[in-house]
Amino acid sequence: MKNDDGRRVVAKNRKVRHEFELLETVEAGIELKGPEVKSIRAGEVSFQDAFARVEKGEVWLHSLHISPYEKANRFNVDPVRPRRLLLNKQEIQRLASQVNEKGLTLVPVDVYFSRGYAKVTLAVARGRKLHDKREELKRREQDREARRAMEAR
Repeated sequence: MKNDDGRRVVAKNRKVRHEFELLETVEAGIELKGPEVKSIRAGEVSFQDAFARVEKGEVWLHSLHISPYEKANRFNVDPVRPRRLLLNKQEIQRLASQVNEKGLTLVPVDVYFSRGYAKVTLAVARGRKLHDKREELKRREQDREARRAMEAR
């Protein structure tokens, strides 16, 4: 499925908007091995507990599961290995300063292809408390009911 801006979204992290309050997003390239690219193209990506961390001036994506590509048997790598994200130095410094703030983290929002390159959208996010999640669900339900009432008129 191609977006109007030429991006082909392969996988979305649907839980991220429920679990976190997204403050800012940034686009980053992913350093991949050959078979991993084919697995991503096939949509074999899972965001279960995935997060990013700034370490020694580089951003690393941890726990993103990319299933092994069947036809690449001996060339496959560990499905949950840490993967380096490609950002320029200013972006890395800005993200590092934001993440050092209390309660903020980097989470992947989606994986997509843009002009043939695999990219990930990272978000600087603050974790939501249980009562915040409930309030958000109530607000969405009220908005949905209001829209239905307006359409019924």
